[in-house]
Amino acid sequence: MSRPEHIAPPEIFYNDEEAGKYNTNTRIQSIQAEMTERAIELLDPEGPSLLLDIGSGSGISSSIAESFGHVAVGMDISPSMLSVALESQDVEGDMLLADMGNGVPFRAGTFDGVISISAIQWLLNADKTCNVPQRRLNRFFETLYSSMKRGGRAVMQYYPESDRSQQMILDTAKKCGFAGGIVVDHPESKRQKKFYLILQAGGMRALNTSEMSVEDEKVDAKKRKSKRKHEMNTREYIEHKKDLNRKRGRLSVPKDSKYSGRRRKVAF
Repeated sequence: MSRPEHIAPPEIFYNDEEAGKYNTNTRIQSIQAEMTERAIELLDPEGPSLLLDIGSGSGISSSIAESFGHVAVGMDISPSMLSVALESQDVEGDMLLADMGNGVPFRAGTFDGVISISAIQWLLNADKTCNVPQRRLNRFFETLYSSMKRGGRAVMQYYPESDRSQQMILDTAKKCGFAGGIVVDHPESKRQKKFYLILQAGGMRALNTSEMSVEDEKVDAKKRKSKRKHEMNTREYIEHKKDLNRKRGRLSVPKDSKYSGRRRKVAF
């Protein structure tokens, strides 16, 4: 199966038809939501934050970030995807039509953190003579670093085409001032393997370098979800999951009641 970036530039590939899939395909929404939640977990924000969502597309990731108490500003190159976000997602933050390869157009020190889902691999797409991958990577990471507060973290899930492209992205980010590395979830699975580039823009905040190994850390998604569940009480967790499912368009979400989250007594 061809990679999307081999078919057409993103602003053309993500046309009205393709953008519509993100609003109607529950499988796409579920995968996007899972990767977004993982990115926010790796971001490990210190309280409510102003986040930049790069390649925000139909607004799923921004909506989920906001459900965790953050404010998200979306940025995407596809007018069709942004139209879907405006029409179907309950996103409170602003959205910007822009090409990340031309740089992140925000003033210095704006964002507490950055998330990105399935987007930055497009920076290596030389679909036009003016699109030189190394030049686009340099411009992107230089301006991204500038737009972040010192100590801020960026977590970007992406699909590297090769080890060379993966190293090229990481090396460029470090040349532009970032510290960090790559976390690989499910490294043993071809279908479920997910790459997360974790970067920190200076500052004194400690980065867990033991996490920054490539393809040696098997992540148990059930344990992560269980940990998040126990960090809030049962009622809060149930209400949180209901809100997420409603925003994803699921019709079978039970109504809230005074009994939600209560333990039931069982008679023997």
